Amino acid sequence: MRYRIVLDTNVVLAAVRSRSGASAALLRRLAANAVSGRAEFTVCLSVTLALEYEEVLKRHRTGFGWSETQVDRFLAGLYGLVEETPVYFRWRPLLRDADDDMVVEAAVAGGCQAIVTFNRRDFAGIESLKLEALTPGEFLTRLPPARE
Repeated sequence: MRYRIVLDTNVVLAAVRSRSGASAALLRRLAANAVSGRAEFTVCLSVTLALEYEEVLKRHRTGFGWSETQVDRFLAGLYGLVEETPVYFRWRPLLRDADDDMVVEAAVAGGCQAIVTFNRRDFAGIESLKLEALTPGEFLTRLPPARE
């Protein structure tokens, strides 16, 4: 099965903060798939969610020692690996946090099976949309072993 997923902002932030965690491993796997042409999974991203990635990374950039230019370069690279997903229908309000609603909207619009997040409880109820919330580590265990 080829998965279609959306990355919650906390996963992208965690990948930048620590190269040794599951979030960073997930982004490395995404990049490796693009280079090899394997495409084990697709990451869907709406413009609204991309803008949130930018805002959050720039707000926290000093914590991981990056300049705004470095954030922009990282995001440009990430955006080259994802599928732009236009959102034509809003599912709001669905969750307690409107920022989480935009993640769900991108997932539904992209025909995704899962949202990869560290805040699974924040996405309670998405099962009704045939979505599940998985941590980066949980998602990685669903993929076949990485080829070196």
